[in-house]
Amino acid sequence: MEPLTSAKIEKIIYVTYLIAALDITWLFLQFSITPYLAKRLGFDTLWFGYLQTTVGVIQLLGGPVFGRFADIFGARAALSLSCFASVVYFLLLAAADSTILLFLHKLPAVFMHVLPGSQMVVADLSESGNRAEALAKLGLCFGIGMITGSSLGGTLSTHYGEKSAACVGAGGSLVSLLLVLKFIPKHTKHNTTESKKGGAGSVFNLKEIIRLMKFPGVAKTFTVKIVSGLPSGIFQVMFSIIAMNFFQLQPKENGYLMAYFGLMQMVIQGAVIGRLTARFSENSLLHVSVGLSSMVGLAQALTTSVFQFCLVAVPMMFSLSIFNVITDSMLTKSVPASDTGTMLGLCASVQSLMRTIGPTIGGFLYETYGVPSFGYTQFSVNIVVFTLLLISHTKRSPRQHNK
Repeated sequence: MEPLTSAKIEKIIYVTYLIAALDITWLFLQFSITPYLAKRLGFDTLWFGYLQTTVGVIQLLGGPVFGRFADIFGARAALSLSCFASVVYFLLLAAADSTILLFLHKLPAVFMHVLPGSQMVVADLSESGNRAEALAKLGLCFGIGMITGSSLGGTLSTHYGEKSAACVGAGGSLVSLLLVLKFIPKHTKHNTTESKKGGAGSVFNLKEIIRLMKFPGVAKTFTVKIVSGLPSGIFQVMFSIIAMNFFQLQPKENGYLMAYFGLMQMVIQGAVIGRLTARFSENSLLHVSVGLSSMVGLAQALTTSVFQFCLVAVPMMFSLSIFNVITDSMLTKSVPASDTGTMLGLCASVQSLMRTIGPTIGGFLYETYGVPSFGYTQFSVNIVVFTLLLISHTKRSPRQHNK
């Protein structure tokens, strides 16, 4: 393979941002239509939870394997597989006119990991010192996709129906596939020899995946990512139900609200995070994001209207954006370059874990204690994590000083 020049690397990264933005667009288009399609097919909150859990389990199983696949076979093969799976996913969604078909259309999600694949390309091609900022710009793409997908999904499903919206998603995923085949190189690792050595063995080699947890700092950061992110993940999984039942939003209004979230994420990840990472350490930003998340949870618990929620959403998106970018950056820096794909696959599996257990826990909290319980849970969990992080930092500082 001919060496990649700076100009080529820059072009690949920009195309990767475009592919990520398109993928998130189709993802949020799907978010805008699935709850209403499920309701039309007779789903209640419990069965909708089962549907979400099904997706979570499928992607939880597929995430680490996808990351390993990317490390072994390269970025182009991994992203091509994901985009093709998205095409099949949306075609099945367009054909879903029964409970069974709505569940079956989720099966291709096992291969749908375009965002982790895009993160791998960016992590491979960016310098270590600029990695957090480069990954944050993927969050900017996330915001663009959230705005476009939510608005487009709400408008299409309102005026043309869910099937038409799903067909648009299939067509868009096909465009993403063509971009991958045209612009993404077969391998994006700086050292392909090291990549092949580190990626030797089977895609399903569980020992190679678990091995990453033994690198310094990985287990701790990964645990924080799961525990601290769980309450907000549960809230996100249940938000479509909360928006529909608690806030009484129609598809179009829900689309506007998601677009508002996307706009905030664009500003935060496009203009704020890069400046923060240049001035503060990643550990400090991790502490801030966890502490702020606990306060956001308390504010959420006291929220009773859409207007109040829009105000709370500002610090909520700020803490979530910093938390996700910083933890991903810290984890990819903690492992060899040959294993960044597998590590990002594991990071993606955290989100899948939220979608797996989130609907069950969220459905129980919603039915038993109401919407405020999500906020109180987030406050309690994150204040404990924040305290433990401070204690750990305090204990480590004297040892570093003595050395």
